[in-house]
Amino acid sequence: MNDVERALLSTISGKLFIAGEWVDATGGATLDVRDPATNEVIAQVADATADDATRALDAAVDAQAEWAATAPRRRSEILRRAWELVQERKHDLALVMTLEMGKPVSESLGEVGYGGEFLRWFSEEAVRISGRYGSTPEGTGQMIVSQCPVGPCFFITPWNFPFAMATRKIAPALAAGCTTVIKPPQLTPLTTMLFVQILEEAGVPKGVVNVVTSSSSSRVSAPIIGDDRLRKLSFTGSTPVGKRLIAQAAENVLRVSMELGGNAPFVVFEDADLDKAVEGALAAKFRNIGQACTAANRIIVHEDIADEFTKRVAERVAAMQIGRGTEDGVQIGPLIDSDAVDKASDLVEDAVAKGATLVHGGKRIDGPGSFFEPTVVSGLSRDAAIMDEEIFGPVFAVITFRTEEEAIEIANDTEYGLVSYVFTEDLARGHRMIERLDTGMMGLNAGVVSNAAAPFGGVKQSGMGREGGLEGIHEYLATKYTLLPTA
Repeated sequence: MNDVERALLSTISGKLFIAGEWVDATGGATLDVRDPATNEVIAQVADATADDATRALDAAVDAQAEWAATAPRRRSEILRRAWELVQERKHDLALVMTLEMGKPVSESLGEVGYGGEFLRWFSEEAVRISGRYGSTPEGTGQMIVSQCPVGPCFFITPWNFPFAMATRKIAPALAAGCTTVIKPPQLTPLTTMLFVQILEEAGVPKGVVNVVTSSSSSRVSAPIIGDDRLRKLSFTGSTPVGKRLIAQAAENVLRVSMELGGNAPFVVFEDADLDKAVEGALAAKFRNIGQACTAANRIIVHEDIADEFTKRVAERVAAMQIGRGTEDGVQIGPLIDSDAVDKASDLVEDAVAKGATLVHGGKRIDGPGSFFEPTVVSGLSRDAAIMDEEIFGPVFAVITFRTEEEAIEIANDTEYGLVSYVFTEDLARGHRMIERLDTGMMGLNAGVVSNAAAPFGGVKQSGMGREGGLEGIHEYLATKYTLLPTA
């Protein structure tokens, strides 16, 4: 770690943020934050207790009424100011993100741009919350339908997109008039903490946003979710954890938003523009070093073009530069930790044992840090573990198909349904795929679909609720109906 990096990290408070104050955890415990490229400890942050979690919720509850009554224009202006400050601090945010998560700085800058758009989008939506007014069909009265904030919210965010996942939850909540408690990921808390400092500078009132970092998610989440003053839970992470949280939330009938696991199919038909398909596949697979719920997990390619498609991809993958994300030209940084490397290695070994061909890569990289070679395997069998498990690493796994029906069957053969990708030059076929793929989102001749103006979310065991778009703010609003009888 160089002097510039140390100086930047020294500006980030490692404490909890409760009721507008940066405070130590009860008992003073801390947890280490490491650079996955070197395994070096780069910071220590407060390790919250259950009591700290309750204090954070207390602060959110105390601030709720005043924040809900704050004029929508004022809430809008604060979010807009936060977006402006993010633009001013984008290089700092990107560098911190790379240091704690590992992705190349260029990708971190991309995330700052994407994540910042939620602040701008919902600053505009804050002043457009509306209801409706009309007569009953019988003419016996007037109906007023209004929207009001659901109340205090609790957010649990993942380590892989530490900025965008925070803005994607906090921005609509604040726009709707809800107060929040956020538990950043243990592995990558620093980006969120820097962002909250920016929110503080933007004028977010005390208690409206609170942060509890912890080495134990359950230790801080259980008392918050179990408190009947909480009204909303939003989680991004694995499906097994999401199921447990949904069960806990049911005790108090909480509103929940769950963005859970993925197993994205990337379907390439024989009529696809191969240049576009290769570019789209590389973006869908290797963005964020493959550590994304939207990453293409199963590359499903028509058998007539599979060899050529795989050859072109392998040539590009072989040329990818591997290294610490701060280094110029690096395209593949480290995975988040050694467990992620072990998982990628095991999945590749399983695929090869079941008949797949290792075209490129496939090995962990010796030395400090958690690096794994960008990998291409072809000829995947239907019983390979990769067909069912989310890889979360830079492994490009190709399986072939013969007919459109077979492609649809393979694509839908999963308990997940977050996002799908289809490449074809046949417009009618594209429309058929839109209708027939079980998915919450789809890229048609596109390898990246995320946009703040669009509803992000999945079907089946990929979750419920939507983040972003016109739909995003309604996750934080409760509908109230009032009848005014005709005199």
